[in-house]
Amino acid sequence: SGNNFEIIIIDDGSPDGTQEIAEQLEKIYGSDKIVMREISVLFSLGTAYIHGMKHATGNFIVIMDADLSHHPKFIPEFIRKQKEGNFDIVSGTRYKGNGGVYGWDLKRKLISRGANFITQVLLRPGASDLTGSFRLYRKEVLQKLMEKCVSKGYVFQMEMIVRARQLGYTIGEVPITFVDRVYGESKLGGNEIVSFLKGLLTLFATT
Repeated sequence: SGNNFEIIIIDDGSPDGTQEIAEQLEKIYGSDKIVMREISVLFSLGTAYIHGMKHATGNFIVIMDADLSHHPKFIPEFIRKQKEGNFDIVSGTRYKGNGGVYGWDLKRKLISRGANFITQVLLRPGASDLTGSFRLYRKEVLQKLMEKCVSKGYVFQMEMIVRARQLGYTIGEVPITFVDRVYGESKLGGNEIVSFLKGLLTLFATT
């Protein structure tokens, strides 16, 4: 790609074979490119971010799902967009340009669209996709946002963007296509939806 990079894989001891695959990749590409780290504390997305940042040596961090629902082919676009506008954050968006979602049923699409619509109306964050997690961050910006964010679960990604706007960070967007995982199931359920609404109201009251 012409870019210096490292891939940091954070695994919480899941039984899906992540560690074995990462170890094989490390043998092929070297430990300077594939960095495998296990995490033993109670796992959450924020915990994984913090753990991963400790081992990141670059100035920019791309965060994506390891099940490849986020396709790596978009990463060069993220980098180009960042350089183009010197953005602090570049966010992948499913709801702009030629972005889209494949593999979701109507219910899941309505929940995601509804969550984004309600958030746009209440918070006016200036970004079109608030619940996606495929993003490029300037490392120091990600560190600052992690200090500010208190949410967990589905609302976490939304708070990251809202706090970024609150702190005056610049955000660019790149249209992406999201393909639902082939194996496993989404964790999105009734509890996560209630948690999202509570988090949304909290952000509305505090930003």
